[in-house]
Amino acid sequence: MELIVTADGFLNLGGASFRCALGRGGVFEKKAEGDGRTPVGTFPLRNLYYRNDRLAQPATGLPTTVITGDDGWCDDAGCADYNKFVSLPHTGRFEHLMREDGLYDVVIAIGFNDAPVIAGRGSAIFMHVAAPGYTPTEGCVALALDDLLTVAAACNLNTALRILSP
Repeated sequence: MELIVTADGFLNLGGASFRCALGRGGVFEKKAEGDGRTPVGTFPLRNLYYRNDRLAQPATGLPTTVITGDDGWCDDAGCADYNKFVSLPHTGRFEHLMREDGLYDVVIAIGFNDAPVIAGRGSAIFMHVAAPGYTPTEGCVALALDDLLTVAAACNLNTALRILSP
């Protein structure tokens, strides 16, 4: 199965279409750490992370991991753990996965720049919960929580996410 994301901010799953927020830097084929761009291409989905203190385990065919206060994602291009799930504390720069704003209550890791990892090419590209008003992301694809849960239920390790160029 393939999820298709259009540059104008919609994720299509079969016959259903869901509004989504994309990177503040737009949608581009070339991506670099910190540019706020959502990468163009077709990517596998790796894992679903979720806050079990805020919701029940989502239905999905993806491997699942409960987010704890010790979980992060390394976005330090100079670190050996760049673009990887890490345990905290961590010596490199990282994003906390247990956020108070709810944006990471459900996170699906997108297989961008992870096989192999190239330092500085971009990290922590996720599908996650959208901010109010669908404000732009740092390069991720963000959906309303209910929409993200619907999409997650249709996903497994054979699901691809295709992000189209403008």
